[in-house]
Amino acid sequence: MKAIVVTDQAAGTAGMTLVERPEPEAAGNDVLVEVHASGFTPGELTWPSNWADRLGRDRTPSIPGHELAGVVSALGYGTTGLSVGQRVFGLTDWTRDGTLAEYAAVEARNLAPLPGDVDFTVGASLPISGLTAWQGLFDHGRLRAGQSILVHGAAGGVGSMVTQLAREAGAYIIGTGRAADRQTALDFGAQEFVDLRTDSLEDVGGVDLVFDVIGGDIQKRSAELVRAGGTLVTIAGPPEARPADGLAIDFVVESDRAQLGEIVRRVRDGRLRTNIGNIATLDDAVAAFNSTERVKGKTIIRVRP
Repeated sequence: MKAIVVTDQAAGTAGMTLVERPEPEAAGNDVLVEVHASGFTPGELTWPSNWADRLGRDRTPSIPGHELAGVVSALGYGTTGLSVGQRVFGLTDWTRDGTLAEYAAVEARNLAPLPGDVDFTVGASLPISGLTAWQGLFDHGRLRAGQSILVHGAAGGVGSMVTQLAREAGAYIIGTGRAADRQTALDFGAQEFVDLRTDSLEDVGGVDLVFDVIGGDIQKRSAELVRAGGTLVTIAGPPEARPADGLAIDFVVESDRAQLGEIVRRVRDGRLRTNIGNIATLDDAVAAFNSTERVKGKTIIRVRP
């Protein structure tokens, strides 16, 4: 099968190569998925799990990508809950070969049914962004109606999902980003926008929840804006600063079939829009990930027509 592999962590996306690899086999409780579309986050090439297994052993050349939408083509021993020919989407395990390939072996519990009226390209754009937003807002941030939330990167893949879900939940959203992102963030549901280059972040005042995807100085300054009893949630690594009278939580997104179902249900009824910036074929994936132009939104690889 065709697959993208990486062997050199220092090379980043420039080190990606399109090769022929053996088709994986479905182990116990796995399904083999014929991949139709794959999502990829460039930052994942900095994650140790792409380069070493759970015991720290080198696992290169490894296949990156952890989001997929496709069709179940085989079941492993003891696998229940899914069937051959079923359309599925979901998030693969961090320390196994991923989804930038024609086939991927995935634990069945990490996948959810993909309704027939949702395109594979859309399905592949949802797992990381959608689950990260859902878990950060509701599992960790405990967002409630009437609260205010500061969403960094509100026009990005994760931030746009956070903004939409928070708006549906009845929150007041202040989005941040570059000046060019202002209208996109507002279109996704932010009521205010802060240009991090020219506006004063401190003018936002107090908020109940900060959703941080940036870290560093922005995270430190944001922690000071959290009201008593509020929370700073981050996916940028362990917090360097904490609210004076609140919580700071960093987390790694986890697969959850029920939450995937909630997310795709909202896509189907129009409550949630995806943020896809570019669609490329597997043959053109390396070039797409190494584009010299800034791509707004998520790049999706369409593995099959």
